[in-house]
Amino acid sequence: MFSAQVIIPVSICVVLPVLIVWIIYHSINNRNNKNTEILIKALETNPNIDVDRLIETMSRSKKTAMDTLHTRLLRGCIFSSLGVAVSIMAGIFAYTDPESHAQNPCLIISGVSLAIGIAYLVVYFVTKKTVTDNSNRQ
Repeated sequence: MFSAQVIIPVSICVVLPVLIVWIIYHSINNRNNKNTEILIKALETNPNIDVDRLIETMSRSKKTAMDTLHTRLLRGCIFSSLGVAVSIMAGIFAYTDPESHAQNPCLIISGVSLAIGIAYLVVYFVTKKTVTDNSNRQ
C-alpha cells in the first residue's frame, strides 16, 4: 500500500515537525505547572510572601548578558569556519572533477553557513559596546 518512498518523506516533513512542536509545548507547559505549584506551596507556608518578587525571581534568566554575547561570538566563529571549510571542499571537488556537479550542494551549504556566521558576528559586534557599557555602569 505505502512504500518506503512515501512513508519516509511524510514522516520527516509532517510527523517530525509536529512531534517537535508537541515536545516544546509540553515542556513549556510542564515548566509553568511546576512554577505554579511552587508559588502555591510558598503561599501556603508563608501568606505574607511578596508574590511579585518571587515570580520575578523564578522567571529570571540564568544567563547574563555577557554569556549571551560570548555565545553569539562562538556561534559566529563556528558557522563562519564551517562555511569556509565547506567552500574549500567545493573548490577541491571542482578542481579534481570539473564535470561533476558535486560542488553545487557544497556551495549552497557554504553560503548558508557563512551567512549565519556573519549574522552572528554582526550581532556580536553591534551589541558588544552596549553590553560592556551596561556592565561597567553597574
